Amino acid sequence: MVPLTSLWVPILLSAVIVFVASAVLHMLLPFHQKDYGKVAAEADVLNALRPFAIPPGDYVMPLAVPPARMDSPEMLERMTQGPVVLMTVLPNGPPAMGPTFGLWFAYCVVISIFAAYVTGRALGPGAPYLEVFRFAGAVAFIGYSAALWQMSIWFKRSWGTTLRATIDGLIYGLLTAGTFGWLWPRG
Repeated sequence: MVPLTSLWVPILLSAVIVFVASAVLHMLLPFHQKDYGKVAAEADVLNALRPFAIPPGDYVMPLAVPPARMDSPEMLERMTQGPVVLMTVLPNGPPAMGPTFGLWFAYCVVISIFAAYVTGRALGPGAPYLEVFRFAGAVAFIGYSAALWQMSIWFKRSWGTTLRATIDGLIYGLLTAGTFGWLWPRG
């Protein structure tokens, strides 16, 4: 068993490596260009929505209230007429990337802490590189990818977007695994 306090270097370094890799995947490579599509007549749609001053948040339209009324004839008609919309409204203005990057880095640290915890409980000091790689990589991959699939299952998010994000998670998991294998305490 290896205590978390002995793993702070691979925890932080793997988080930094994943943070940089995510920036490359999302900002420099064309890999995620198809994640979102452009709405036809975008300006008209935005002009139509603007007077409602919808506050930031997650919305569904049409919304059945209470949910037990989802099968009512009125609700079924509204859904048949469409459009059926799931949307997230962001605050107006340019995105505040500083706080977003800070939260993303904190998330990377949390995933690395879970990888360190599980791997540190499963293996002792001096464990072979590939054993450390296997445990840390599996935990990190699950942390970065597993919850993405439910967004496509339940909320119809594009499977292409989910697959690309899962590939990102695999890359992040492999980078985390390699960092832990490299910096694992020797016996």
